[in-house]
Amino acid sequence: QVQLVESGGGLVQPGGSLRLSCAVSESIFSINDMGWYRQAPGKQRELVAALLSGNSTNYADSVKGRFTISRDNAKNTLLLQMNTLKPEDTAAYYCTVRRLGRRYWGQGTQVTVSS
Repeated sequence: QVQLVESGGGLVQPGGSLRLSCAVSESIFSINDMGWYRQAPGKQRELVAALLSGNSTNYADSVKGRFTISRDNAKNTLLLQMNTLKPEDTAAYYCTVRRLGRRYWGQGTQVTVSS
C-alpha cells in the first residue's frame, strides 16, 4: 500500500506562488507515472500536470508556462511549483502515482487564490 501526503496548499493572492509537495511512502525511483490533479467545487477532477517515463511532462493548457512538475527521488517527493496563480486555480489538489498497475491518491491539499 503506497501512501501519499500532500502539503503546501494555502491562501495566496492572485499573481502569487505556491509549491506543493507530495511525500510518497516508498521509493519513487522506478515510478514512471506521477501527477497532480485538482477538483474545484461542482467540477470534475482534472489533470493539472503529469510526469511520465523519461521525465516527459504533460500540462493542462490552463497551467502551461505557469506550473512546473518535478520529482526529488532522494526524498521520495513529487513537487508542483505554481506561479502567477489565478482565482480559477482555486481547488483541492491531489497527487497520484501509478505503481504495479494500481493508482494511488493523496488526501488533497486546498489552494485558494483570492484577494
